[in-house]
Amino acid sequence: MVTWKAPCDLYCLFTYSLLGSQNYVDLTNEETTDSISSKISTSENLQQEDGSMFSFITWNIDGLDLNNLQERIQGVCSYLALYSPDVIFLQEVIPPYYSYLRKKASSYEIITGHEEGYFTAIMLKKSRVKFKSQEIIPFPNTKMMRNLLCVHASVSGNELCLMTSHLESTRAHAKERMNQLKIILKKMQEAPESASVIFAGDTNLRDEEVTKCGGLSNNILDVWEYLGKPKHCQYTWDTQMNSNLGIPAIRKHRFDRIFIRAAAEGGHVVPQSLDLLGLEKLECGRFPSDHWGLLCRLDVIL
Repeated sequence: MVTWKAPCDLYCLFTYSLLGSQNYVDLTNEETTDSISSKISTSENLQQEDGSMFSFITWNIDGLDLNNLQERIQGVCSYLALYSPDVIFLQEVIPPYYSYLRKKASSYEIITGHEEGYFTAIMLKKSRVKFKSQEIIPFPNTKMMRNLLCVHASVSGNELCLMTSHLESTRAHAKERMNQLKIILKKMQEAPESASVIFAGDTNLRDEEVTKCGGLSNNILDVWEYLGKPKHCQYTWDTQMNSNLGIPAIRKHRFDRIFIRAAAEGGHVVPQSLDLLGLEKLECGRFPSDHWGLLCRLDVIL
């Protein structure tokens, strides 16, 4: 029952060793006819920045899958260019992807949870979001090199605490995953009351696991639930729709989740919409990732 998950999760330790050599592939040397950086710059120039709106993307971009790396990261960047979000939360970033993003998405400041193996990253649009500080909270019992990346920033004068993580994978590691969720929720509560706290990432959570942890506190909301549980963006990992892993069994999970704790005073962020990204196959016949990305738009109320 576990073997069907092996392609994306159970070989992560082996892949970590393989990726330890950062020179096995250099994506930045492979030029394309369409410049991703120019697309992003053009998109930003055309976009009218409205201080009352805030957008972000969260996406597990599946760097552990070594197939079609170049085309898939180009696919990811095409979505970043199209929507030009204020913040981007990424999981399963690998060193070649990180180098590519630093070169092609130069209008973003990139903060990482690590720089070896595979790791998380938070990207801040330099023209809109002001970086203040960062911290990495270790998960003491992780077997998969997981941690919590926190970035303190501000947008339109409003204080933000941005968090992302990739929680322990597979049903067999539910106990550790729930412990990691508890660390995240505790950290969200400990953030300054003046800050709006946004966590977005690949939680690998099942609903019953959240219930076993006691659920979310009254002041922390799950964005998908807050918006009325829209069916069109319920499942972010769907083997029926996404063929990247070649899994014959149908598995549908809401692994990728967004939690928000509003500021106690000052500006507030209010979720307005949530949509899936990465639903179109690339020319190579595969999707950018085995996960769909999530695009979230918020109102900033001063």
